[in-house]
Amino acid sequence: MPGMEVFETLESEVRGYSRSWPTVFTKSKDARMFDEQGAEYIDFFAGAGVLNYGHNHSALQQKLIEYIQSDGVLHSLDMATTTKRDFLVAFNEIVLKPRGMDYKIQFPGPTGTNAVEAALKLARKVTERNLVVGFTNAFHGMTLGALAVTGNEMKRRGAGVPLHDSVSMPYEGFFKDDLNTIEYLERYFETSGSGVEIPAAVIVETIQAEGGLHTATAEWMQQLQRVCHEHGTLLIIDDIQAGCGRTGPFFSFEEFGIDPDIICLSKSLSGIGQPLAITLMKPELDQWDPGEHNGTFRGNNAAFVTATETLKLYWQDDRLQKETLRKADIVRAVLEDIVATVPGLKEPELRGRGLIQGIATAIPDFANAVSAEAFKRGLIIETSGPESEVIKVLPPLIIDDESLKAGLEILKESVKAALPGALEAADREPVAV
Repeated sequence: MPGMEVFETLESEVRGYSRSWPTVFTKSKDARMFDEQGAEYIDFFAGAGVLNYGHNHSALQQKLIEYIQSDGVLHSLDMATTTKRDFLVAFNEIVLKPRGMDYKIQFPGPTGTNAVEAALKLARKVTERNLVVGFTNAFHGMTLGALAVTGNEMKRRGAGVPLHDSVSMPYEGFFKDDLNTIEYLERYFETSGSGVEIPAAVIVETIQAEGGLHTATAEWMQQLQRVCHEHGTLLIIDDIQAGCGRTGPFFSFEEFGIDPDIICLSKSLSGIGQPLAITLMKPELDQWDPGEHNGTFRGNNAAFVTATETLKLYWQDDRLQKETLRKADIVRAVLEDIVATVPGLKEPELRGRGLIQGIATAIPDFANAVSAEAFKRGLIIETSGPESEVIKVLPPLIIDDESLKAGLEILKESVKAALPGALEAADREPVAV
């Protein structure tokens, strides 16, 4: 079957990204992707945050090839291997110790939602409480526990069953006024008539990567930590998409002056797109019984190889952090220019920080239209938010300046091209049925 026909015929209707970018990709390198027709695309998607270090990074690729050719262990469950040892030591020495962080490392399974499930389960075990607080517009994964603390209605509905032992509270800025949403949350905790029990944990993203690029401030996060500490509630940071350097520092919360009880990481952890997730916990919280939380794919040794090399290449100094922040300024300047110079954008709002930024508008389906126009012009870019109201810039951190600026120019052209049709559709009277 040629082209997309095989996917349309044989693959489940649940497929999503292949609908946004209807072509068959054959290869990729750094910040570029190529399809079977020979077309080239600049990648502002980066595997939904998996490819912070780009596609097929040559040094990581070589390490992986050498490991496979040496008959290195590929599958080991949670048995001890040299590659796991190397990763544990490197992560502790390169990431944790220089930041004054003391955590035990759990390998819960290969994906971000596995890291979240382990965090929720552990918090309930340690505190002997059931409730976990999530936030409006949050996204934490597609398994039932993670969905229960996710705000997106469509994703939650897909569970097919009631989602229990969770409650959603307003994220910073949710009411779009001066209401302090931490005071709102704290009032629920302190009032016996609120109907909300003291929770085992609060789980939060510093940037709601899938939920619209809403961004928490340091002050809000500090207040949230204070409330958690006062009530014996554990603070879980979901840094799955915003971590691994996406905002500049390795962790997205480093500059906030907070000390999370549990941290979830995945996405770009392996450096090359291999699935790998970890759940970090304060040592006193490591109260698991052996085998109490397990799974077949806890030991992705191929991912350990590239993850260790990634840490050595990029995180023994601050060069990548500085480069990410420099490129973030380039992105912000272009987004500001688009908002200032493209007439007709309704209620445009710049969101995000680091190399996860975007523009939200009040024009229905506009971000989707921009994404489609960008694809025609050779740019892969996705949307964010419960109504896909944000066009989301998420390039690899290592993207070269030429590709970054070329992609941003395509984005500006795409906004201009999508605007007339989007405005016409928004203004069109609904058809009577």
